[in-house]
Amino acid sequence: MTDIDKRCPQEFIDLAHSLADAAGEVIRPLFRRKIEIIGKDDNSPVTIADQNAEAAMRRLIEEKYPAHGIFGEEHGEVRTDAEYVWVLDPIDGTLSFISGSPTFGCLISLTRNGIPILGVLDQVISNERWIGANGQTTLNNAVISTRNCSSLDQATLFSWGAELMEGAHSERFKRLYGAIKRKRFGYDCYAYGLMALGFVDIIADCDMKPYDYCALVPIIENAGGKITTWSGDPLTLTNPGLVLAAGNAELHRQAVEIMS
Repeated sequence: MTDIDKRCPQEFIDLAHSLADAAGEVIRPLFRRKIEIIGKDDNSPVTIADQNAEAAMRRLIEEKYPAHGIFGEEHGEVRTDAEYVWVLDPIDGTLSFISGSPTFGCLISLTRNGIPILGVLDQVISNERWIGANGQTTLNNAVISTRNCSSLDQATLFSWGAELMEGAHSERFKRLYGAIKRKRFGYDCYAYGLMALGFVDIIADCDMKPYDYCALVPIIENAGGKITTWSGDPLTLTNPGLVLAAGNAELHRQAVEIMS
């Protein structure tokens, strides 16, 4: 895909703002409230905040662009063979949300022919909204960028959880972990916002679904970073799994090399 293929019309960006606003109206009043926690088939938690926030966003998309597809974590997929598909994770980090930690985020992405062209990360408690599109990433309308850390031994690594130290991907992850100067687990999608803002250098995650990473691709790339699979392949709507982000291309190259 060329750069022009990835450009996102302003009308879609405007809708993304409306989607984030609608989700926030549902989520904000339920934060740090005693609400029912529902277990999914994969044992991950979900709440009425997740379900109702996604439903609110889907209604707006159907009203405005009924030919567009929707790929949501809570309410499934429709028209995912369309040119434009909205990818929604109303609360990325539900465990953080139900634990009262404001490190979750609402993730909204628009893909064109499977390629993410627009990404929104909205943190409704701290009132922070990252948007990546059309060559820049902003945080609350201010243009931001990643920092230029040049070597792994000077880098800060964030990952979702210590589960990466075990299981099928542990040996590859441990090689990266051992080469890094500073490490931190947790923070969910918020870590990617911190990378775009210039405070985190490397992020490695596994078992990611399209709604977990599609919004993060334009946010990281338009801030000057690089985000791919662990092997360096582009992230699209159809290749979920291992995600590796870095603040710049050279640091990303080093991370891919050590994990190969």
